Amino acid sequence: MNTTNTRTLNLNPSRWRNLGIIAHVDAGKTTLTERLLWKTGAIHRVGEVHDGAATTDFDPIEQRRGITIGAAAVQTHWTPQGQAEHRLTIIDTPGHIDFAIEVERSLRVLDGAVAVFSAVDGVQPQSESVWRQARRHGVPLIAFVNKMDRVGASFEQTLAQMRDKLDATPWAIGRPLGAESDLRGWVDLVARELVLWDEAGGIARRPWNDEETREHEPLRERLIEAVADHDDELAQAFLDARAIDSELLKAALRRGTLKGAGTPVLGGSAFKNKGVETLLDAIVDYLPSPLDRPMVTAQSEDGEVALAPDASGPLGGLVFKIVHQEHGALSFVRLYSGTLRVGDTVWASRRERAQRVGRLVVVQADHGRDVEVAYAGEIVAIQGWKDAVSGETLSGVERKLVLDTIQAQPAVLSWRLTAAKASDLIRLGQGLASLAQEDPSFRVGTDPETGETLVWGMGELHLDVMVERLREGWGVDVRTGSPRVAYQETPSAAVAGIEGKLVKRNGGQGQFARVTIDVAPREDGQFEFVDRTSGGVVPKNFVNATEKGLRAALSEGPRGYPLVGLTVSLTDGETHAVDSSELAFQRAASEALKAALAVTGTTLLEPVMALVIDTPAGNVGDVVGDLQRRSGRVLGIEDKGSRTDVTARAPLAALSGYATALRSLTQGRASASVVFNGYEQARQEARAG
Repeated sequence: MNTTNTRTLNLNPSRWRNLGIIAHVDAGKTTLTERLLWKTGAIHRVGEVHDGAATTDFDPIEQRRGITIGAAAVQTHWTPQGQAEHRLTIIDTPGHIDFAIEVERSLRVLDGAVAVFSAVDGVQPQSESVWRQARRHGVPLIAFVNKMDRVGASFEQTLAQMRDKLDATPWAIGRPLGAESDLRGWVDLVARELVLWDEAGGIARRPWNDEETREHEPLRERLIEAVADHDDELAQAFLDARAIDSELLKAALRRGTLKGAGTPVLGGSAFKNKGVETLLDAIVDYLPSPLDRPMVTAQSEDGEVALAPDASGPLGGLVFKIVHQEHGALSFVRLYSGTLRVGDTVWASRRERAQRVGRLVVVQADHGRDVEVAYAGEIVAIQGWKDAVSGETLSGVERKLVLDTIQAQPAVLSWRLTAAKASDLIRLGQGLASLAQEDPSFRVGTDPETGETLVWGMGELHLDVMVERLREGWGVDVRTGSPRVAYQETPSAAVAGIEGKLVKRNGGQGQFARVTIDVAPREDGQFEFVDRTSGGVVPKNFVNATEKGLRAALSEGPRGYPLVGLTVSLTDGETHAVDSSELAFQRAASEALKAALAVTGTTLLEPVMALVIDTPAGNVGDVVGDLQRRSGRVLGIEDKGSRTDVTARAPLAALSGYATALRSLTQGRASASVVFNGYEQARQEARAG
């Protein structure tokens, strides 16, 4: 394509399609993406996922594991019959729930998506999750029923599951011709054509003959009626008994898809190159351009600003993904409004400073093509920003804007990390900082009890991949371990008149201090010190020393855990004119508290988590039963049609491996939000331990 045509196309956003490929793991997303790129001429050789050669799975870890881990962007062009050339920016997203942030931030910035389903397996668990993510973002969808050449494939069953499991309105715009090993074509109900496939991946089109018309026209009428229920213009033509040609039906399908009333469904076999061209045509025909999407709202110093996809409007873009590559960091940006040029200085909202754009790149998986300018509606990457923040807004320095950021799901699992060698500590810190910058669902912290490094992620696979990246990308030999639960202790009862005394006289200056304290438990988990002495029996400096000694003693109770929730009152004391010191009163106070706790005993407290579990209605009994076995308390069950929200509290110690167990219990169809709620008295078995 020559430079002139490229510039003309760049200035016509009505012929742009920014779309994602979403599905359950192993439904065939990456294989389909590879065929889309091959059919459009973006690549000249097809790479297979099982060979580790797919264009968008370029990371060595992805190639070894045979799964997509990070969303990869590619750009290509397609010219449907009788239409102008269109530019497609495609993002291939992961299917595993541990990498849901990649789907979330992709759908946050894309205009449309293709949902891929396996014709053998139907609507699988993660298909439901990504479908709900797309609907939450208002992203129009078309569906591709893949693997129609496999034994047990069923187009009709997949349509039924879309209705039942997704509450979707599927519009089958055709039917497969043949099945399994005899899959030979597609019945195009919109254009009244047969699309015939050969084994080499070629296609031929021809109109229906009379016999085919009698067979397929009732299906076309049924499609028209279904779409007319959501489109007034088509409904009027149908009621007026006017002839409904392909253009009228196609326009109605597009309107219905853009407003989310229904989902056009196609079928084929990506691996066998069957159905790829019809899908490309459908992407152009039914998915939105940037001009078709609602305006986004940004906050400014003057209030809300509605941003239209206008190259001459105020600059407004969202950094939605950061990747570190060999040649530097890439900050992926969706430009909603305005124009961005190399050399521009822009305002970065999260860093609250101006930043110069040194290099703009159109990304092709692991490669890039330099561009000088990007316009509203485009997805580009800025190269060289070391400290960019995912979710921040880029705007003009003179008119600072803030768009809604990207929401990451809370992490549900943590591991302890240690470097095998002290010389690796610096690289470990650098690697963790880099990974946390790239992935908002990956957090790094420190255990306050042990000082060890804790990493938090979405599951075992997520953390395992992060550790693998540390080892390969940063050359750090990392050891992992499960975190300990942070228990606490509190006095079981009140006690009064407990004495702590230090007497040391071995010649020279001795040490002497005596204190008397009362101890009472508190409900709020706080520590309070009260001086109830009178008449100056304990001088002020020794009172302060007594409090300091008590606070130091809070670090470890009789069971070895921190002490919380107590009031200690100093009621009496005794000093010596020569031998008393602040250090002596600190030690006497510590001894007094130990003695008091030996009398009262302590109650063990454990951290309790608040859970909200989103589960299919049919799995509620299993989910509740599992929570009860984990000493959980169910606080509420909210019916949401085909799905249910279960609200509960459960001890953190009992939730080890919960995310994995929940997926197993519900065949991966449930997800849980788990956040810290507070401390409560530990279960009997924990106290006994």
